[in-house]
Amino acid sequence: MNSNKKDLSPEQREELLRILNARFEKNMNRHKGLEWARLQAKLEANPEKLRSLHEMERTGGEPDVVGHDKKTGEYIFYDCSAESPNGRRSLCYDREALESRKEHKPEDSAIGMATAMGIELLTEEQYRELQKLENFDTKTSSWVKTPLDIRKLGGALFCDRRYNTVFVYHNGAESYYAARAFRGLLRV
Repeated sequence: MNSNKKDLSPEQREELLRILNARFEKNMNRHKGLEWARLQAKLEANPEKLRSLHEMERTGGEPDVVGHDKKTGEYIFYDCSAESPNGRRSLCYDREALESRKEHKPEDSAIGMATAMGIELLTEEQYRELQKLENFDTKTSSWVKTPLDIRKLGGALFCDRRYNTVFVYHNGAESYYAARAFRGLLRV
């Protein structure tokens, strides 16, 4: 996935900013007290972050601002698509899991794709915070950053929302499913 390494054209930047602005205005409950003009200025000053947001958008993540870190001044974007991003499904957890599969290998891993996009997987805690804003993943599931002690034993964690409750589950890291992707975060 090298598309995020290329500079966005002026048209792509303009279109992405238009989409992000519309989403920002439509979902003010996700970022109360934040101003689009300040965020836009920060985005325009960080073309590498715009490339990452473009990849989040291109793969169906519908990124939106969910917070502002007052200590660092960074705006925090999460994937806010209702279901796990369609362009990131059918991925095992990481490179090690991908290489361990003898047959029927997926095209990539969640960690590998996130790294190529310049984003990080949500942690379980961040996933639960996202679910406080709205109901996400009611029909799908999303890989989350797995603690090293679980990963060393061959497992990986994923979450979803069912029965008005957020659940965390485990699977072998090499598993992949058509209804499981990953949600990312980006700090700008």
